[in-house]
Amino acid sequence: MTTKPLHGIKVLDLTRVLAGPYCTMLLADMGADVVKVERPGAGDDTRAYGPPFVNGESAYFMSVNRNKRSLTLNLKHADGLKVLEQLIATADVLVENFRPGTMESFGYEYEKAREVNPRLIFCSISGFGHTGPKAALPGYDLIIQGEGGVSSLTGSPDGPPYKVGTSPGDVVAGMMGFQGILLSLLSRQQTGCGQKIDIGMLDCQVALLTYQAGIYFATGESPTRMGNQHPTITPYETYLCEDGYINLACGNDAMWRAFCGALGRTEWTEDARFATNADRVQHRKQLQALLDPVMQQKTTREWVDTLQGHGIPCGVIQSVGEVCEDPQVLARDMVVELEHPKAGPMRVTGVPVKLSETPGAVTTPPPLLGEHTERVLSEWLHMDAAEVERLRDAKAV
Repeated sequence: MTTKPLHGIKVLDLTRVLAGPYCTMLLADMGADVVKVERPGAGDDTRAYGPPFVNGESAYFMSVNRNKRSLTLNLKHADGLKVLEQLIATADVLVENFRPGTMESFGYEYEKAREVNPRLIFCSISGFGHTGPKAALPGYDLIIQGEGGVSSLTGSPDGPPYKVGTSPGDVVAGMMGFQGILLSLLSRQQTGCGQKIDIGMLDCQVALLTYQAGIYFATGESPTRMGNQHPTITPYETYLCEDGYINLACGNDAMWRAFCGALGRTEWTEDARFATNADRVQHRKQLQALLDPVMQQKTTREWVDTLQGHGIPCGVIQSVGEVCEDPQVLARDMVVELEHPKAGPMRVTGVPVKLSETPGAVTTPPPLLGEHTERVLSEWLHMDAAEVERLRDAKAV
């Protein structure tokens, strides 16, 4: 059996909801031993998110917690905090996404945790990071999409701002946390020391602005909502066909010429208004007036077949269900089947990073609440059954 790249790395997962659990799921997929610390009797908030539930298990929770083990620990109990300190002492990585100040209330902020374990990599994910005037504010994906400018760019020009249909505020922060942890593990190999990683969800959304921020920096004017149009490329948007919509992306002038050939409109390539991408952007409305009626003459399937045959990037707009059954998605192992002890047969999304020699994998289902408490305390802390039972009786675990 191939050893995964993070085999042997112990991760103490103090996260809940989405940004933190997504980060620790990525670590678990790559072989880290991720122990998810949850509140006795309640667990991660998302265990109650629903419907849908499958035999009492939340579909939301199960989507981002595979490959982990669950340990229940009462962090409001003195004995529970002692166990936390012991876990910190043996962990390689701690990930938390509490509101800033919460770890301090437990007595295990980074400075204290570093005293317990100088090699510890301490990753903190929060809405606004641990510095700045908004640091103390709570951060949820919806709020961060607005504060980070993404909502101002999403939606129709004459309509209200919209959030993105998934949760980029959370998911991108989780990805950045994963990246920071990997970088810190590399650094620790050189220095022998851990460090703190401070991930602000707002920072991550600012980083996503890329060329939209570049437009502001260049012009002093904020880009606005353009629906599905691209601010600096055309044709590059969603087009109405006879029976639905397709997405089309002519990313350079060579593609534009090939596109005109596919449409049988080679005369457009001779039109000075459309000669270059910059010309086309400047004369976007005139081009749109010519292009729209042509695109409506064929079905989505006819256009996709025609355009792809000419090397033009395009595609249909699939529902989530269609994506999850797409032969390309299935061929890439991006849908994985598991057997859950309560939910039964289930499917989750797969591992997107494909490593040739040490691949990650989805191997175990999302854990039941506290399913691995005894085993983790035995393996990580060498605790015997009598001590575990004492902690249970004291309601510390």
